[in-house]
Amino acid sequence: MRHMRQSPLVRNVRPSKIPEESTDVILSIKPKYVQSILSGEKRYEFRKAIFKNRTIDRVFIYSSAPVKRIVALFEIGTILEDHPAVLWDSMREYAGIDAREFFSYFAGKSRGYAIGIENVQEFDEPIDPRVSIPGFVPPQSYCYLNSEKCMIPQ
Repeated sequence: MRHMRQSPLVRNVRPSKIPEESTDVILSIKPKYVQSILSGEKRYEFRKAIFKNRTIDRVFIYSSAPVKRIVALFEIGTILEDHPAVLWDSMREYAGIDAREFFSYFAGKSRGYAIGIENVQEFDEPIDPRVSIPGFVPPQSYCYLNSEKCMIPQ
């Protein structure tokens, strides 16, 4: 695997893991990007805003409409924060998205985040969160799994 060039301005915003404080999140991701993640083409999930709890270990992927299911999970590698142009220059090869879509998404933003995707596990049977999570409402961006609004039964 090639090492990525990293801008000196790119900050790794993930602190040391603190297991007793860790939790998981559900991220809403469009189905076409979910497929890119599952195929291994997309190795970073880009976000305009990031969860405040930086001890997140795992992300459950909610594939938005028309799928509307939790289809997989991944472990978070590193989380990088920088200007979108710097993120693109550093990660375009692993973005799983074209430049037009990337810069359209980040239009007007001076900061962006790249969440490293590692150890993807696709579920044999996707989870219908409306059945598994009482009162589930698909998150606009993300929700913590240990919150009262968002829990997956173990």
